[in-house]
Amino acid sequence: MILISGASGLIGSALVHALRSRKCDVKRLVRRRASSPDEVSWYPDRGEIDAQALNGVDAVVNLAGENLSQRWTTAARRRIRDSRVQATTLLARTIAQSNPRPRVFVSASAMGIYGTHRDDPIDEGASLGDDFLASVCQEWEAATKPAAAAGVRVAFSRTGLALARDGGVLAKLLLPFRLGLGGTLGGGRQWMSWIALTDVVRALLFMIETESLAGPVNVVAPNPVTNAEFTDTLGRVLGRPTFTIVPAFALKLALGQMAEDTALASQRLVPRRLSDAGFQFELPTLEEALRRELLLSP
Repeated sequence: MILISGASGLIGSALVHALRSRKCDVKRLVRRRASSPDEVSWYPDRGEIDAQALNGVDAVVNLAGENLSQRWTTAARRRIRDSRVQATTLLARTIAQSNPRPRVFVSASAMGIYGTHRDDPIDEGASLGDDFLASVCQEWEAATKPAAAAGVRVAFSRTGLALARDGGVLAKLLLPFRLGLGGTLGGGRQWMSWIALTDVVRALLFMIETESLAGPVNVVAPNPVTNAEFTDTLGRVLGRPTFTIVPAFALKLALGQMAEDTALASQRLVPRRLSDAGFQFELPTLEEALRRELLLSP
């Protein structure tokens, strides 16, 4: 049995679907009273969870966290941090106290942990950043320590830009690009580490199953692109022009620090540990990933 937090999100819902298609038993953590046998109530902000829910659980996948796509006001920063750290701490402590304990705890993290690295390839041994998002990710990962100290295998999914038609950044880009208003952000030279939603789910399943994977794992496709390359490729796939340029100052004015840490950050991640463990990407290049996720013919 697999217990999942954040099961209603973009990645979580796709993971639940994949597991059920494999005939796996799945329980979903929900922040309300449970209304079906596959739901478990929890309230991370109050430190409350039904510890009995972990009986018989083989793996826990933690995907809970406030959406980053908002202006990072003081209140939003607090929600972004607390939603990740409180939820992970509660799960890690509950796992540590369980008997028997789950075999593995796969906990979400993000590529933002590395900060900006210009053109340098970033594997799991790279230095970490010191901006807001990087510090949140470091606290997020550190919150898993009770589970690791209790002997549970803990793996961090440092996920890149997940591409999906019905959610995330790609869904927000489709309308302007289809209207011919798509274009580069800032100078367009910043690296984007992306991964198709299909491969995100496959990578999470692989991390659950692969005993050698503990600690940080870059969940990104093996072929990162610059923002300019991403723009050109999406425009070509949709058959639309991409002449627009959104200046960096406009992004900073509209989004504040969020623009610096996300849209304008340069992060050229490589999936070294996944590749070394034998993971095979189904959609390793951007054009084929976009065509598959958007259900378009080559």
